[in-house]
Amino acid sequence: MIHENDPRPWQVEQSEYIHNLPWFTVRKDAIRMKNGGTIPNYFVFEYPSWINVVAVTTDNQLVLIRQYRHAIAGVHYELCAGVVDPNEEPLVAAQRELLEETGFGGGEWKLLMTLSANPGTHSNVTYAYLATGVELKQAQQLESTEEITVHIVSPERALEIINTGEMMQSLHLAPLLKYLLNRTGGPAGF
Repeated sequence: MIHENDPRPWQVEQSEYIHNLPWFTVRKDAIRMKNGGTIPNYFVFEYPSWINVVAVTTDNQLVLIRQYRHAIAGVHYELCAGVVDPNEEPLVAAQRELLEETGFGGGEWKLLMTLSANPGTHSNVTYAYLATGVELKQAQQLESTEEITVHIVSPERALEIINTGEMMQSLHLAPLLKYLLNRTGGPAGF
């Protein structure tokens, strides 16, 4: 929704790449705002689109994972998540990642929400999907850089995980909370 008095987009007067690798690309823009203000060094992190999946089994349990995250030196609960490959549709990426990371697949899929890690600095979005009625289809097919354990938990246990801080990834907390809030026909319902 656009409002009549919304701030206007900024003008990029100059742009240069500071670092350009597939997993870490940083751009420096020189900005001129509509009000005349300038920002000579505005840094933007460019990432490919991301996905995550709130996966619900045929018996209404949630498929969560745990893996080590080096930046915070810890292991926490997460949703299955990953990167959308070039020329890949987000839904296809989500289905692929769930099958590879957890062995679960099938079911009915819908886009639950679209999120930004930080719209002030990140150029990409995360597509969060709800997959209901998923079933174990195969063994995990992890990459050599992945060490992931799969955990099947009840909705009540998922709430406990959230409340005790056992899940820290905000891009995972938002769709999981949306699902938990609405699964019993709450404000939005499913």
